Amino acid sequence: MDQSSSPVLEALADYHGRDYANFCPPGHKQGLGADDAVLRTLGADVFRSDVLATGGLDDRMSRGEVVQQAQELMADAVGAEHAFFSTCGSSLSVKSAMMAVAAPGESMLIGRDAHKSAIAGLTLTGIEPIWVRPRWDTELHLAHPPSPEAFHRAFDEHPEAVGALVTSPSPYGTCSDLEAIAEVCHLRGKPLIVDEAWGAHLPFHDDLPTWAMDAGADVCVVSIHKMGAGFEQGSVFHLQGDLIDPVRLSHCADLLSTTSPNVLLYAAMDGWRRQMAFHGQELLGAALKLATAARAEIDNLPGLDVLEDRLVAKEASHDLDRLQIMVDTLEAGISGYQASDWLRAERAINVGLADHRRIIAQFTFADDQKQADRLISALTDLTRASLPEPKSVVLPTPHDLELEQVLSPREAFFAAQETVPAEEAVGRIAAEQATPYPPGIPAILPGERITRGVVDYLRSGVEATMVVPDAADPSVRTIRVVR
Repeated sequence: MDQSSSPVLEALADYHGRDYANFCPPGHKQGLGADDAVLRTLGADVFRSDVLATGGLDDRMSRGEVVQQAQELMADAVGAEHAFFSTCGSSLSVKSAMMAVAAPGESMLIGRDAHKSAIAGLTLTGIEPIWVRPRWDTELHLAHPPSPEAFHRAFDEHPEAVGALVTSPSPYGTCSDLEAIAEVCHLRGKPLIVDEAWGAHLPFHDDLPTWAMDAGADVCVVSIHKMGAGFEQGSVFHLQGDLIDPVRLSHCADLLSTTSPNVLLYAAMDGWRRQMAFHGQELLGAALKLATAARAEIDNLPGLDVLEDRLVAKEASHDLDRLQIMVDTLEAGISGYQASDWLRAERAINVGLADHRRIIAQFTFADDQKQADRLISALTDLTRASLPEPKSVVLPTPHDLELEQVLSPREAFFAAQETVPAEEAVGRIAAEQATPYPPGIPAILPGERITRGVVDYLRSGVEATMVVPDAADPSVRTIRVVR
C-alpha cells in the first residue's frame, strides 16, 4: 500500500478547508464556545480538530472509508492481516480480545503478571483464569515473565483452556519468549493473545525485541501513546491467522468501546504510522544509540546500578527493550519512590515507574542528547543529595505472593462483601483488587485468599509511599472481603 498516505489527516485538512458550520456535536463548535482560559492552556487547534468521526470527518454513511483505510495502512505497515483502532486505550482492547476468544465459564491461561485490565476483563466476562506463574527473582525482588514450559504444563493440566494471554513487554521492558509460547498454543490449536501495550514500536527496528505478530501471536494489543507518538488512550488491535474471527473481534470491541471516538486520537495514530513507515528505522536506531550511551553513564554513577544482563540471564526474561533503562537505587541508600519524588520536585523530571528499589527512565525516538544530558545531570545530583533513610518494605517470599484462587474474580466481585481491618483479612477471600501502581499488576485479586505476607507487603509499601489507587481504602488499613 502507499504508506505516504494518511487518510485521517488528509480528511481533517479537507474538513478545515470546507469551513463547515456545525449544528451537531461537539457542543463547543470547534472552540467557538470554549472558555478563554481553556483556550489559552489547551490551544485553539485542539478544539478545531475535535470533530465527529461520522458526520464530520467522514459523511453519515462513512463513504470515504477514512478510518478503514487508515487501519488497513496500519496493518500493512507492520505486516498484520487486520488492524483495528481503539480510542479507549489498551485496557479496553485487552478485554475485547479476551471476549473474542472465550465465552463466560470457559477458561483461559493467563500470566499472573497481567495488567489490571485483564482482571477487569475476567470480572466483566466471567472467563475462568488459569494462572501461569511468573519466575520470581528473589535477589532483585521482581517477577520475570512466565516461561514457555510453564504454559506447556498448564495446557497439559487444563486441556479445556481455550487460549492464552501473555503480557510482553512488561512495564519493566522485559519480554517473554513469544515464539515458543505461540508454538505451545498452536500445537493445540489454541490462540495466543499478547498484551503488547509497551511494544507499539517493536515492528519498526530489527534491534528491538521480536514483536508479537512476527513471533506468531494471533492477536496483539499495542498502546500507541506509550512508546509511540499517539495521544493517551490511542490503541490498536493487530490480528492474523484463522484462530480468531476478525468480525467477532470487531463486535467485541464495539460492545465495549465508545460511540463518540476522538478524531484527534485517530489522526495521531495515523500520522505516527506514516512516520514510522518512512523513518522508523532511522529514528529508533538513534534512540537505541542514545539510550545505550545513557545506560553506560548512569551505571558509572555511585550507588546506581543499571540492570541489563541480569534481566536476560538464564531463568529470567527472554529479551529486553533497551529503551527502558531500569536503575537500581539500593546501593545509594534510597528507594525508587524517593528517587522519583526527588527528581520531580528538585529537577522537574518525571520517570515512568518507581518501586521500592528501582526507577525506570523511558527513552523514545522523541529524545535527544539534550534530554539525555538533563537526565544524567539530575541523577548525578541525586547521588549527592541528602535524603532520609527510606522506610523498609516487607518483601514476602514468592509463596506468599502466589495466592490461592478460591472464587473466580467475577464471583468475588459480585458477592456479598464486608470491609474488615487488614489484619483480620488474612485468610479471607478478597472481594477487591489491590494494585501497586505503576506498574499496575495486582498484588491481590478478587477471589484470592489473602495471606499475611501480601498484607505486610502492601501495608509497609504504603508506609514507604507505594500507591495503591484501586483499593477501596488506598491506605490498605482495611480490605473488602467476601462476606
